[in-house]
Amino acid sequence: MARHRFAVLTAASTWVLLFLGGLVTSTGSGLAVPDWPLSFGQVMPQMVGGVLFEHGHRLAASLVGFLTLILSIWTVVSETRPGVRALGIAMILAVVLQGVLGGVTVLYKLPIAVSVTHACLAQTFFCLAVTMAIVTGPSWGPPRARPLELGAPLPALALATTATVFVQLILGALTRHSGAGLAIPDFPLAFGRLVPPFETSLIAIHYAHRVGALIVAMAIFATAAHVWYHHRTRRELMRPAALLVAFVLAQIALGGLIVLTRKDVVINTAHVVNGALTLATSLVLTLRAFRPAFGDDTAVGVRVRKPLQPRLDRTEVRV
Repeated sequence: MARHRFAVLTAASTWVLLFLGGLVTSTGSGLAVPDWPLSFGQVMPQMVGGVLFEHGHRLAASLVGFLTLILSIWTVVSETRPGVRALGIAMILAVVLQGVLGGVTVLYKLPIAVSVTHACLAQTFFCLAVTMAIVTGPSWGPPRARPLELGAPLPALALATTATVFVQLILGALTRHSGAGLAIPDFPLAFGRLVPPFETSLIAIHYAHRVGALIVAMAIFATAAHVWYHHRTRRELMRPAALLVAFVLAQIALGGLIVLTRKDVVINTAHVVNGALTLATSLVLTLRAFRPAFGDDTAVGVRVRKPLQPRLDRTEVRV
């Protein structure tokens, strides 16, 4: 239980780190500190202007790295499940690679390919941290007697939804780091049309991100409807499904407000972290869908067979 709480702390700290990283990009502070790993040749420079956001992001990243190191060692030493031990190793490898990519981003003056990879790896690491928090929790214990035979394709549907959300986050990172956030200046239409004129690559990137948002919304609505129809008595599935719907509606609203407010810093950053919550929630639903519920005879689609009662033989002598 203690390791579970520590894993939750690590995941929460990672989400805060994503928020701080979003602030760095939203405020244009990515090159406020021109060197790495030091900042102006110092461990603690004067925290003013963009340095506050960039160096604050570095300090938070160091904290998350330290938490990850402790959690990974703790997991490898004390965990008996090989898969969970592998997850702990993957987390420490991912956080080291993320730190290196952060340094390369600064040293090479924010190349788009590296910046987008850095952003996507951050989301991937957040998913690893959330997964660790789930599999170390009390609800992820050893299975009991027999699995439910629900017969519904929820695992495949939830996995496809999670993959769709991740692809959308890649498009979002590309939109953000390529400067395409305002390539289409109106919302919900695009230059007053449903399909804009693709005069520049930035317009194409921005529009692809909008189309991706619609695809993600449809996937989430379909998944949530499936959960409600087939698994509405299973709260461990209903809760993330309901949250998914709320998060995707908020994400679309935030995306529109980014355009209408001309990339307001707070709204722009909220769009990033809400996207991370959408991905993590979809992942939680997927993990729970792939893990069968055991011993729950109240779920939809489960046939409970009553034990056969012994029948008295009519020829039996009655006392």
